[in-house]
Order: sequence, then structure tokens, then C-alpha cells
Amino acid sequence: MGTGFSKKKKEAKLMQQQFSQMQEQMSLIEGKGSAANGLVTITLTGEGDMKAITIKPECVDPEDVGGLELLIKTAHAEAQKHLKEQTPSMPKW
Repeated sequence: MGTGFSKKKKEAKLMQQQFSQMQEQMSLIEGKGSAANGLVTITLTGEGDMKAITIKPECVDPEDVGGLELLIKTAHAEAQKHLKEQTPSMPKW
């Protein structure tokens, strides 16, 4: 029981260290996306939380709220895509 248990314990500790390293890397990553040539820009943290949103005034039309909503969704999707491209893949254990 000693050697098998010790090996599993070491593997678990290694997995925990790798997971901690990945969490640290994720906190440093940002994903940025924009729509309509920068009229709407969104920045996401590595965890996927919205860090910033910028909407240029010329984009705001009270009669076309749906258009603005679409630009926000598009910028968010692009930011998520860039974030995924930067995200380290999970190690194979």
C-alpha cells in the first residue's frame, strides 16, 4: 500500500501545482474584441469577466438600440475568441 499510495499522493500534488500555475497564468491574460471598426470594444479578463467596455458616442442612436446590442454581442464574442486563443490548454495527466 505504501508505494502505490505515495505515488498517487505525489501525482495529486503535481496536479495541484499545475492547476495553481494555470490559474496564475489565466489572471494575467486579457482578451479584447471590437465591432464596427472599434465603435464598441470589450476587454475580458482571463477568467472571462468583463473588465472594460467602450462605446463611441457616434455609435449611439436612440432609434437603433438593437444595432448597438448587436455590436456589443459581436465585440464580446470576438473578445472571447481572443481569450481562448491565449488560454493554455489543460495538461494531460
